Amino acid sequence: MKTLFLFLVALLLTAAQAASAQAVIDTTGGRYYRPVFANVTVTSNVTYGAAVNSVGSNQTLTMDIYQPTGDALARRPVIIFAHQGGFISGSKTDAYMVDVCTKFARLGYVTASIDYRLLDFSIVLGGGFDTVNIAKSAIRGMQDLRAAVRFFRKDAATTNTYRVNPSYVIVGGSSAGAFAALEVGYLDKAAEVPAYVGIAALGGVEGVSGNPGYSSLPQAVLNLSGATETPNYIEAGNAPLLSVHGTADATVPYLQGRVGSLLPPKYVYGSGRLNPRATALGIRNTLRPLRGAGHIPFESNAAYADTTFRTIRDFLRPVLALPGLVVTAAQAPATAAPAALAYPNPADDAIRIELPTAWTTAAEAQLLDAAGRVVRLIQPTSRTLSVPRGTLKGGVYTLKLPGQPAVRIEFR
Repeated sequence: MKTLFLFLVALLLTAAQAASAQAVIDTTGGRYYRPVFANVTVTSNVTYGAAVNSVGSNQTLTMDIYQPTGDALARRPVIIFAHQGGFISGSKTDAYMVDVCTKFARLGYVTASIDYRLLDFSIVLGGGFDTVNIAKSAIRGMQDLRAAVRFFRKDAATTNTYRVNPSYVIVGGSSAGAFAALEVGYLDKAAEVPAYVGIAALGGVEGVSGNPGYSSLPQAVLNLSGATETPNYIEAGNAPLLSVHGTADATVPYLQGRVGSLLPPKYVYGSGRLNPRATALGIRNTLRPLRGAGHIPFESNAAYADTTFRTIRDFLRPVLALPGLVVTAAQAPATAAPAALAYPNPADDAIRIELPTAWTTAAEAQLLDAAGRVVRLIQPTSRTLSVPRGTLKGGVYTLKLPGQPAVRIEFR
């Protein structure tokens, strides 16, 4: 009887520990909100993977991991940050990365700053500093960040060295790092990557940077002065989004525009377009515009750095109370019906509409004004339409094709 009793006790303890590992994160006692830890322990140059870089060499990928000194909690949420630098420069030891990782580790998080594959300077100096090579480097950065997410989930399932809760892995980045974080959170199909990138040859969306068999889906995305190819990457059911962005950013547009002053221009959509997209899809999000500020002001201005820190902190605390992700291998992210892309939007003269391939283009489209009146009829002849302003007044209009979601456009 005694043996049976001890066996039942052990069984119950094992079950309780397993449930605890996936339980909602405890945010009481000021943890994750106040700096409850005076010191932080940094483990430098932890290898999280390896992959072929832009010059064909196999590059070892490393990160610095920050933990609250003396913390005895069994499972902690982790934030993984990727540095700025336009995919040609920067390091995991950049001052802002060290500062933000340290601040959040003092709150009780495990944090990490990663190095990822950059475009080699031999290519830059040899005239290869072009849109195609930068786009490939952005994909490599995304793949490496995904491998870092998988690294922590693998560790949680095996050696448990860093005592991370695998259901609460958050990705974030500054500038180029934010591009990568947004792609990890929302780019989930090879078809969403421009054909000239050659995503298949680079290893697909997930990449082969390491730690296969674990999910790379994040619990939340922290976008600091970043942008994406299209807002349509964001789909219903995706992770919550936080964006901090200077409204006068001349490097990465707050709304939308061309990026890469030294390159053939690439059209991207910044925070001012991404967060409204998330709102329209019912995704929890926060947008903190830094009025009149330029590019990554939080990296050089203490006041902006403090605002950004507090914004991230306040955004994440409710996220920790949400049910954790199911992190089985090869998990398929949620998808929504394909939506049309309109750009530039708002516009002064004309707006380009790109219709998804799933939409029929045989039916006549109606352009409605804010009062619901038909102001123009459009007969699509291809999946790319141009809506000129003509005599239309400034304001919001709706393009409707029978049986398809409405497309909202605006003329200034």
